[in-house]
Amino acid sequence: MEHRENFKSRIGFIMTSAGCAIGLGNVWRFPFITGQYGGAAFVLFYLVFLVILGLPIMVMEFTVGRASGKSAAKSFHALEPAGTKWHIHGYIATIGNYVLMMFYTTVAGWMFSYIFKSARGEFTSLTPDEIENVFNTMLLNPKEMVFWMGIVVLVGFVICLRGLEKGVEKASTVIMTSLLCLMLVLVARALTLEGASKGIAFYLKPDFSKMTSHGLGEVIFAAMGQSFFTLSIGIGSLAIFGSYIGKERALTGEAVSIIALDTFVALMAGFIIFPSCFAFGVNPGQGPGLIFITLPNIFNSMKFSRLWGTIFFAFMSFAALSTVIAIFEDLIASVMDLFGWSRKKAVIINLFAVFVLSLPCTLGFNALSFIHFTGIGNIQDLEDFIVSNNLLPLGSLVYLMFCTSRYGWGFDNFIAEANTGSGIKFPVRIRYYITHILPLIVLFIWVVGYIQKFFI
Repeated sequence: MEHRENFKSRIGFIMTSAGCAIGLGNVWRFPFITGQYGGAAFVLFYLVFLVILGLPIMVMEFTVGRASGKSAAKSFHALEPAGTKWHIHGYIATIGNYVLMMFYTTVAGWMFSYIFKSARGEFTSLTPDEIENVFNTMLLNPKEMVFWMGIVVLVGFVICLRGLEKGVEKASTVIMTSLLCLMLVLVARALTLEGASKGIAFYLKPDFSKMTSHGLGEVIFAAMGQSFFTLSIGIGSLAIFGSYIGKERALTGEAVSIIALDTFVALMAGFIIFPSCFAFGVNPGQGPGLIFITLPNIFNSMKFSRLWGTIFFAFMSFAALSTVIAIFEDLIASVMDLFGWSRKKAVIINLFAVFVLSLPCTLGFNALSFIHFTGIGNIQDLEDFIVSNNLLPLGSLVYLMFCTSRYGWGFDNFIAEANTGSGIKFPVRIRYYITHILPLIVLFIWVVGYIQKFFI
């Protein structure tokens, strides 16, 4: 068994953990639902739910990781009472991280390919229909799709091969710093476009009429869901980074820093997208269409379109790669813990495993496009459904129960570990809330997610 590494610096831990939480959903989903549900009024709900939903569960994941000194696969083994079966979730969480990477690597590959498409000027002087055709043509080309997915897998694992400190921590710090710098450049450009003020008003002005037209219940659930899913909690992808840090600082303060960074990126994405869309009279949709069709059209209308397009897709690639590296590290640590492998062996086997496991999603748009799941969609939709609608909420429930139940690790052990060190402490007085109310909220999110998926 190799010597277990630790983060060299606190900033490395925060940047790596934030990189795991900050993903493509921050950019292509958050701005859209903010505008749809009433701007600043929605953001207020979102922030409240981040604090009362996401923060406690994130602290629990970090705490389980730090107390056990193990990856998601083995952390429950180290802490569970004798004779209990909590460790089963460790295996489920590890499988969840594999499933997440089975579709995330494909989408990250799209980002990588678009850096080069923008830099080469492939979108220059194309009509909106032709730009849409570029995206659709890429999806239908299995060789191109597999190539870029393979590049993402290779880059991610090569970084992880260098180890925690020299590879993951160093790369995540550089990537996150670059991401923030590129984002600020894009925000400055978007805000100086003619007509940008209309987009800012749409984004930030509290519009309670939108909230009432959708129904307060729907708006609250949308805020709840976004705050919950933005942090990738529940499948142990953050617990691993808890296992790499010392006891110098209490974990609530660290979680607050990570959530603040995640929220900052999500809010800033809106300052790029809405001013740009309104300046050029384009409907700010959501999902892949926004990123790969709408925004290339907008960049085409700007001076130095190739430059702005390239910068934007570099920013998006960094957001995707930061998540990929974090999850890869969790997978590597998990198999090292489970089988006693060296890091090199774990990296090589995982590189091939993740590449092969990612092929169904990559080919699901072309060679395997005939495969369709009723009520869900294609292969990518199924993999996303398994993770987002099931493993994240139910996994969060397991962490909640484990840290609060006397049949699990227990509240006293959780609090003692979470509050070790300097900084913001986890409030003991909310024990009743996290033991009895928060699990019901998480169950509610899971059930309503199913209702929205299959019955509405």
